[in-house]
Amino acid sequence: MVFELLRYGFVAPVDGLAGLDAATGGPSSHGKHRAASSGGRRLARARSDRIETASEDDAFTKFATDYAAEHRGRTITFLQAGCATAGSELDMAKLLKAAPGLVINRVDDDNPIVREVAAGRPELTSVAFAELRTLTLAPRSVDLIQCSLLLHRIRNAELVLDRLVAGLRPGGLLFLRTADRDTAAGILDRKLPQFARELAWQAAHPGEPGPFPACYESIASGRGIESFVVRRGLAIAHRQAWSAQRRPGNPEVLLVAQRLVRRLSRASRAADYDDLRYVIRKPEDRYARILS
Repeated sequence: MVFELLRYGFVAPVDGLAGLDAATGGPSSHGKHRAASSGGRRLARARSDRIETASEDDAFTKFATDYAAEHRGRTITFLQAGCATAGSELDMAKLLKAAPGLVINRVDDDNPIVREVAAGRPELTSVAFAELRTLTLAPRSVDLIQCSLLLHRIRNAELVLDRLVAGLRPGGLLFLRTADRDTAAGILDRKLPQFARELAWQAAHPGEPGPFPACYESIASGRGIESFVVRRGLAIAHRQAWSAQRRPGNPEVLLVAQRLVRRLSRASRAADYDDLRYVIRKPEDRYARILS
């Protein structure tokens, strides 16, 4: 098998992707390529207050379709981890057009909210519900991995991310989107009592299942992600901060609350963005032995 989820045993190309939204943003703005090594090289210094803040764009889609074009002629494998919270940041219709034989697998944490979301979305009928801490991917088997808004809602998030990276093929790409525990939005989400979180969720996402758990371990932050990248010898090809304030119809009361948290914390908690988006590359090692 080109791609195998050993523990949960599913290999299934998906023909129809009805229900996925198309990306709506403007042109991609690619940051400078930042290599990270396991030696004593300088730590990547992409602090959250210096990450570019922009509206939603098509960076994930651009990198994914470019990868497909560079590897034309062979099967491209794609894993969507945390599919219940994946949004329009990656346009699957464009990716399928660029890679017609794309093999798609989806997996998410096994909890009632995720199952409720999946039940209402036709494209998630093939999702595997799993204990992500014990998820095992065949090494170097996946070309592209999308992990969207998963890390802040699960426990042992760094272990899960480690398992995903281990399954990534050298030269492959990880499309990572996460909430940031160090922002005003992150503070509100993890500190509000549950009833207040439920009210806020329904105001922002009327009629949708939620809210998801608010775990927010240290990996769910700009500092946490960039430290992980350096320690694992990965490379950040693109990064962006995105703000819900730019989303039409976002409840004004939530924006006011975020600004209040920022003021009370003397500007130490960023209020100008809500989540971080990274394109992370697993470098190719020309001297590595590939076992087939």
